[in-house]
Parts: sequence; C-alpha cells; structure tokens
Amino acid sequence: MNKKINISLRFRLSILFSLISAILFAIMGVYAYSALSREISYRDDSALMGRVDRIKSILHDGKNIDFLRNQPEIYENMLGNKENFLWILDDSGKLLIEVNPEKLPMPSIGTLHPPMLFTTTVSGSARMAWLKVNGSNGAFFVIAGKLLSEREHMLNAYRRDLGLAWLVGVLLTFFVSWEAVRRGLKPLLKLSLQAASIGPQELRLRLDESSQPKELQAMTAALNLMLQRLEDGYLKLSQFSEDLAHEMRTPLNTLILQNQVALSKAPTIEDYEKYIDSQQEEFERLSRMIDNMLFLARAEQLDDLIEIETVDLENTSKQLLGYFEGMAQERGMRIEAIAQACIQADTRLVRRALANLLANAIRYGDENTVISLSSNFIAHKWMEIEVFNQGPKIDEHHLPRIFDRFYRCDVSRSRTDDSGGLGLAIVKSIMHMHHGEVLVSSTSEGTRFTLRFPVESLNAQESH
Repeated sequence: MNKKINISLRFRLSILFSLISAILFAIMGVYAYSALSREISYRDDSALMGRVDRIKSILHDGKNIDFLRNQPEIYENMLGNKENFLWILDDSGKLLIEVNPEKLPMPSIGTLHPPMLFTTTVSGSARMAWLKVNGSNGAFFVIAGKLLSEREHMLNAYRRDLGLAWLVGVLLTFFVSWEAVRRGLKPLLKLSLQAASIGPQELRLRLDESSQPKELQAMTAALNLMLQRLEDGYLKLSQFSEDLAHEMRTPLNTLILQNQVALSKAPTIEDYEKYIDSQQEEFERLSRMIDNMLFLARAEQLDDLIEIETVDLENTSKQLLGYFEGMAQERGMRIEAIAQACIQADTRLVRRALANLLANAIRYGDENTVISLSSNFIAHKWMEIEVFNQGPKIDEHHLPRIFDRFYRCDVSRSRTDDSGGLGLAIVKSIMHMHHGEVLVSSTSEGTRFTLRFPVESLNAQESH
C-alpha cells in the first residue's frame, strides 16, 4: 500500500513563491533580451544606412570613383574591422570598389529589391544595406554590410547571463521564502501550542483571539466555539453519567433491599409473590430506561436512516386516543384529538413522540380535565402539532432544561411507570432527526408542547 506523503505548508508556500518568481523573472528576462536585441539591430541598421549615405554624399559632391579608389581611408576607416564589407558597382554590375576581408560572395544587382535593408545567410549570417546613387559619371550601386557573428556572440553571452541570473533569483527566492514563511507561520504555531495545552481539565480556557493576526482571528473564534461546544458536551456527559447512576441506583437499591428482607426471615408463598411482583416492576422500569437510553444513543447516528412517508395525523391521533383512553379515564381525563393534516415524516417516530407527550400530559395534568391534540400550518412552511393539558404552571427556570436527559421539575412526582426522565429528551431527539424543533410554554391555564416540522425540508428529504 502506498504511503501518503504529507508535504509541509512551509515547503508548499516556498515552492509556490519560487514558481511565481521564476515566471516573473523569465518574463522580465525575455523582455530585457528582446529590448537589447532590438536596440542592437536598430543601431547596426542605422550604421549601415549611414555608410551608404556617406558614399552617396561623396559622389554627389562631384567626386568620381577614381577619387574613392585613391582615398581608401575614407571607407576603410569608416568600416573599421573585418566584420564590415563594402561593394560599389556601376550600372552594368561591374565591380568598382570592394572592401571584403572575409571574402563574402557579392550579391548581384538583379537580386537587389526593396527593402533597402535585408539579411542574408549565404556564407554566414549578415545584415546588408544598398542604395542606387546617380552621380556625375552615371549610376552606381552601393552595398554595405556587416556580419552578425559579433552580435550573436554578444546576445548569446547576454542570454547565458540572464539564465544564470534567473536561476540565482529563483534559488534566492526559495530560501528567502522558506525563512519568511517560517516567521509568518509563527502565530499559527503559537496557536497550535495553545490549543494543544487545553485538556479535559482545562476546557474552560479559551484561545486569545485579540493577539492573533487578522487572518487567524476567524479560525481562533471557530476553535473557541468548538471548545465551548466540547465543554458543553463534556458537562452534559458528566451530568448524564451522574443522573444515570442515580436513576439506576434507585431500582437496584430497591431490589437489594427486598432481597435482604426476604433473606432475613422465612417468607411465605404470598411474600414471594409480593417480592416477585415488586421486582418485576423494577425490572420493567430498568428495561424501559435502557431502551430509552439506546434510542437516544442511536438517534444521534441514525438521523439519515429515518423512513420518510406520508403520516395521516387524523388516523395517528385516533390510534393514540384508543391506546391512552383507559389511562386518561383512570384520572377522570378526556383526550380531544382534532389533528387533521398529513406530513412527510417517519410514522413510527411521530407516533412515539406524540405518545410521550400524551403520557406526560396524563401523568402531570390535573384530574377531570381535557387534553387536546391539534395541528395547524404556519405560513406553509411549518406544520405544528400541539399537545395541551391543564395543570400547574411549570416555573420559568425549569423550561430551558425540561428536555434534558433525566431532568425532572419535581423529583417527588417520579413514578415507577414513567420514562425515567427520558421521555421529553426522546421527543427532542425525534424532532432533531426530522430537522425540526419542540417548544414548550406554560401558564396558569396549562402547559403546551409544540412539535414543529419544517414542511419544505421534509418534502425535499422525501424526494431525495
């Protein structure tokens, strides 16, 4: 199996800066080389045209070819070295004067066409200029030229120097970037060290956002937000563990006490039946608690596995009404189900959430009252299902925590047939799985629980 190679950010940035500098240096080098080449070409062409113009001026002054032959220093001094050459021909193409140290072949008159400046590659690359001069003794053709070898040697040397300068510049950029990135990443290293120093016992600590550069402040704020969530989760987990131990200790202590009483005397068959019946209640309570805990644990992992279908609230309400009617009659209560709508949700989970709310309403509502189950749309975006029961008002300080696991507003009202303080927590998890929310409000008239389903998101989830 191939092992993945992790390249450091420092190396990546250094390479990136080096590539950028390589491209910029290359563009600058090409521009400088082109500018120099154009300048040299322009100067050489100007010099060639100056030479033929000089000969033209001499001929226009009434000097003849014999004068030029007798005064070779005029053009020899002008040419100056072996790379320059000059031919003067008459109108018939006869060579009159030749200065050609390198013995280059002379172009024929018939090949001389505009432009007056041209480049030849015969026996070496050369640049030539020609001009037809009408003198007092007839017409003449003046051809001046220069070999390009010196120019090419100079440009080649300049190109090598540019390449060396490019390579040195890129290498210097890499090493300078390496050090600059190291210094630039110091705040990030400091931030990582601060984050690494925070452990389970220091979750209250936060990273100093103000001391970070502007580019790292957003990440620092996100890390602090993550630490806040971790602290909240850690505290909830600690509280959950403590509440779980407390809830399980009560039935276990009851079982242990009953066994101790049974062992301390010789029980009769009736005593055994009483003990078994009492222990059965405690076992059922433990079983319900474990089932609810497993549901809550799985709800956080299986929210994408819910089965979305059309839920007829009227039929669901009738089913729940038939199930809870006997329990309600024991307390003189009556359930009024007027929910008439359809939503896209998981039927099993919706039924469980409503069952928990109805059981909670029967358990804590006033006797001889009416429990209502209703539904209504809110702006075609939300479907709200409400369970209202008449009873004592829940104090305001209980409402924010009423959906926490194992939380009870009044511990003394705990019963062996309740959900172990997990019923409302299960309702909250079910709504979270449906991307909705559960709300509670309580007044002197009674308590209202509202399940709010986002209609649009559920429809989208069903189509998906």
